[in-house]
Amino acid sequence: MEKIKHLYGRAGFGLSIQEWEKKQYQTVSQAVEGLFAKALSTTAISPPNDPDVEGFLRMSEMEKAERRKKERRLVVLQSAAWIKRMSSDRESALLERMTLFWHGHFACQSKTSTLAGNQLNTIRKHALGNFRELVLAIARDPSMIRFLNNQQNRKQKPNENFARELMELFTIGRGNYTEKDIKEAARAFTGWSSNAKGEFIFRARVHDYGQKTFFGKSGRFDGTDIIDMILERKETAQFIVRKIYRYFVNERINEDHIKQLSEHFYTSDYDIGKLMRKIFLSDWFYEVENRGSKIKSPVDLMAGMMKNLHIEFENELALVFLQRSLGQSLFNPPNVAGWPGNKSWVDNSTLMIRLNLPAYLFNSKEVNFKLKEEFEAKRQNKMTRRLTAKVDLNPIFTQVQGKDVEEQVAYLSAYLLPNSGQPPLPLLKHITRGKSAADTTKLILLGLMSLPEYQMC
Repeated sequence: MEKIKHLYGRAGFGLSIQEWEKKQYQTVSQAVEGLFAKALSTTAISPPNDPDVEGFLRMSEMEKAERRKKERRLVVLQSAAWIKRMSSDRESALLERMTLFWHGHFACQSKTSTLAGNQLNTIRKHALGNFRELVLAIARDPSMIRFLNNQQNRKQKPNENFARELMELFTIGRGNYTEKDIKEAARAFTGWSSNAKGEFIFRARVHDYGQKTFFGKSGRFDGTDIIDMILERKETAQFIVRKIYRYFVNERINEDHIKQLSEHFYTSDYDIGKLMRKIFLSDWFYEVENRGSKIKSPVDLMAGMMKNLHIEFENELALVFLQRSLGQSLFNPPNVAGWPGNKSWVDNSTLMIRLNLPAYLFNSKEVNFKLKEEFEAKRQNKMTRRLTAKVDLNPIFTQVQGKDVEEQVAYLSAYLLPNSGQPPLPLLKHITRGKSAADTTKLILLGLMSLPEYQMC
């Protein structure tokens, strides 16, 4: 039971109460196979409609500004739609979790809904596939090309932004390349560009076809050759495995595990799915020190809470404001390194919102959203929004019917909290005394979900 809860907390976004009833007694191998079967049978969502480029070019400056404003709104609404997808029992929890991981790894700001949607589908398509194909797809992704200025990468004047981040953050890591390697790699990626519709194109006239020397080898390399040569180095497998381990297992690295996993990843020709299976089927993944050891990201917290309580927001922007106030806006990472994660998720500007969020949602309260970036800039303006939401507790009522307070606390603690600890039973008994059955369950849920332990996974 504890292992299944841990698996779904890390490989997905937790379980709805219906899923918990069905899956809590599965074996680990059964649960892992179920996660992968659903992921492999799920297809990417359709990309957004093609933008009306010609219409945009005919617009006045005022009309263009309004169009850009509309696009920004569409991007943030797309981020809210993605969180809803993460929380849905109908979707693949594993596929969305892996897509979220790679979204943070290949951190990129998307300026239009077309760019955001296409990049998301690209990542989702390769999230459990071959890492080489994923890296190549990202190198050809128009949103990344524009974000890291590869549009301006020409043989007359190479732009090193993408080549530098490709090695430093996306593949092999610092200390495993030289400044000369960056310059030569940048030459190899000249001409990798995108058109006005947000499609990848190769501009042959600005590509540098000359001889380049990269990692001590010489040849007329292009970007594909550079990626292949980076992946030939075992340091790349080690770098990626370390990042995956920190995200899915524990911030504290076990070097023996890294060594085994890196060798497995490298010899599998960078098969992401095989790597994740090995992690989820390893006994050490379920050891006590790895359970409840990570602070949920804002997106984890929102998606999990929506899954736990069957929440539907009436205001379509509610999930947008929550992302901003908690410090994680999808499609808009703080920089190319992505979100730092873990302890950085909780500070003075986010802790009270996190702990009070269940009460806000249960009571459809009006909340003063003090955005994280505003807090850090010491700006005074606030955004007040009512978190009007429909919370469907009937599935939970069904499961706890006939149970007394102590039994409900034990059952719901086992369902909601990462480890079976000692919830504040005397306090919960006190605040539920004399309440109706429905109010008793609601107060127990509020009490448990407001605990610091609920912030962990």
